[in-house]
Amino acid sequence: MLRVDPIHTLTSTLTPTLASGEATNPPPFTVSTIFTQTRLDGWIAVGLVLAAGLYLYGVHRLRVRGDHWPVSRTVLFIGPGLGSVAAVTVSGLHAYDTTLLSVHMIQHMVLSMIAPIFLALGAPITLALRTLTGAPRRRLLAVLHSRVARVFSFPLFAFGLFVVNPFVLYFTGLYRITLEHPFAHELIHAHFILTGCLFFWPLVGHDPLPNRWPYPARALLMLLSVPFHTVLGLTVMQSSTLFGGDWYPSLALGWADPWADQKVAGGVLWAGGEFVSVTMIAVLVLQWVRQSEREARRIDRELDRQEARERAAAAASGGTAT
Repeated sequence: MLRVDPIHTLTSTLTPTLASGEATNPPPFTVSTIFTQTRLDGWIAVGLVLAAGLYLYGVHRLRVRGDHWPVSRTVLFIGPGLGSVAAVTVSGLHAYDTTLLSVHMIQHMVLSMIAPIFLALGAPITLALRTLTGAPRRRLLAVLHSRVARVFSFPLFAFGLFVVNPFVLYFTGLYRITLEHPFAHELIHAHFILTGCLFFWPLVGHDPLPNRWPYPARALLMLLSVPFHTVLGLTVMQSSTLFGGDWYPSLALGWADPWADQKVAGGVLWAGGEFVSVTMIAVLVLQWVRQSEREARRIDRELDRQEARERAAAAASGGTAT
């Protein structure tokens, strides 16, 4: 209590403007406020609508042309892909991401570790390559084969960005800036999505990307990410200082304790990171097994064809000898 009281004495004079643009604090956080505090402002909401529209237009173009596109990919991209982004940036959670660190951490996990997985499984690049023609398709192929794409899609480079970024954000003054400035706040959301896509796309995606590693190496890389989430989560939980400085105490939320909320935030990082990582390892192993089964069936078919050709050749040579 002694470490909180001096800060709370300032709350009568400190009323910061939230990065969401509101000058007043939201009501106590409940399940119902997730729906009642929903807002459709911000350029991320516009980007979600645009991405969904372009994807569905591409699927429509293929169907009109008579080509097949898996329904599962559309569902994964629109539903848990774009839908999970909307769930934490457009719903009422967005109204609490600068008042509760735990809500921000939920956003962090969803935007960087959950949404990118399903966006990758939707294979939007493959859809674009099958839809586009002429110069636009050639430009997209040029980007995919460029040196920049090879660098950013290299698994170790993406792994480094994915692991280091949270430490840079939370252990420098950058996090306080995102709380105070709306543009920086939404920019960090986009950054979470981008770094998550760079990391997960080469691991689970169906799109044609350079530097695609074999499945055992992908599973190992995913395994190596587990300790970093554990360390970050435990550090947040055990920190003797509040992240964001006096930002959260100065909001004077009578229904939330910044210290307790910070422990919850660390737990979200720790448990959420390990859950997603372990699940991803299981998915990669399953994909590896399925690929091995497909390869075995392909080899069996090739051997059958080769055996059939040998029998036909033997029969033909026998008939000629007779």
